[in-house]
Amino acid sequence: MATTLVSGAAFGAAMMAAGFHNPAVVIEQFKFENWHMLQAFLAATAASGLICAVAEQVGYVKLQPRSSSPLGLFAKYDGNVIGGALLGVGTALSGSCPGTLYPQLAAGVRTGLYALAGASVGGILWAGVLGKAVKKQRESAGVRPEAGVVNDALGLSRATTLLLLEAACLAVITATTIYTPRNANTVLLGATGGLLVGLAQLVSILTRRSSIGISGAYEEIGHVFWWLVGGADPGARPASHQNLLFASGVAAGAWGLLRAVPALAAVPPVEVPPALAVAGGALMAVGSRMAGGCTCGHGISGISLLSASSVMTIATAFAAGGLVAPLVH
Repeated sequence: MATTLVSGAAFGAAMMAAGFHNPAVVIEQFKFENWHMLQAFLAATAASGLICAVAEQVGYVKLQPRSSSPLGLFAKYDGNVIGGALLGVGTALSGSCPGTLYPQLAAGVRTGLYALAGASVGGILWAGVLGKAVKKQRESAGVRPEAGVVNDALGLSRATTLLLLEAACLAVITATTIYTPRNANTVLLGATGGLLVGLAQLVSILTRRSSIGISGAYEEIGHVFWWLVGGADPGARPASHQNLLFASGVAAGAWGLLRAVPALAAVPPVEVPPALAVAGGALMAVGSRMAGGCTCGHGISGISLLSASSVMTIATAFAAGGLVAPLVH
């Protein structure tokens, strides 16, 4: 329990320092007006890739790549594509992602509260109805999740593929930094904030021997809801609350750092209309559960492990968010 809270607090503090408490950071990225979010994301992924590789090399931990989320409708990764699209649309609508809404809450940004409400509804729908429908669809189609890695698809060694990932992240960060003006909505540069998120990944590996991920918290909210509706039978108590504990640590870590460094939230945040934030929260919760992870679990952790399903999910999320954000903001 303590290690889960500690790793969550490290992650929350890192996102607070990176400026993700302000919905403008997410919205401007999807409108291609500022590349702070992508720079932070790529720096965190690159750092996480090195951390995970070293931890596995020395035998400290064995991390499994993210499995696919098939639906049996049109492709091996169709659940990742559909779930990623829902995640991207929800993130673009709400100016939040499953992890960043907690720094928003810590900073008193109302958008985070509305996004959390929507995400909780999404988790309830997933735990009670949608998740069961997806499971039934997989069974009828005769498909099941499979672990696949990018290096196998490319026919390269893991070390070579990881080196290419690091080089690609560095190249994009450099290019976008040169051609993007300083982000007035944040204190730190995007890459600097991303490196701090990478350090939070290190804390998680050292303390929990597992990588970061947060979207499972909304499914756990759903399980708790249906357990209470069903009479709170002790024999039917939800099996795990680890993701909820982690999310609590994220909020606490973000709040603690903001109290210590108030200048991190000196710029007035952009507030998203409540209806958009609630709808976006619900969509991103459902999408992340359908895809088996969110921008944290698939993006920072999954891509760093070269998971093919993570690449499909995040690529689709960014594409969908880029289409929707200019239309609604």
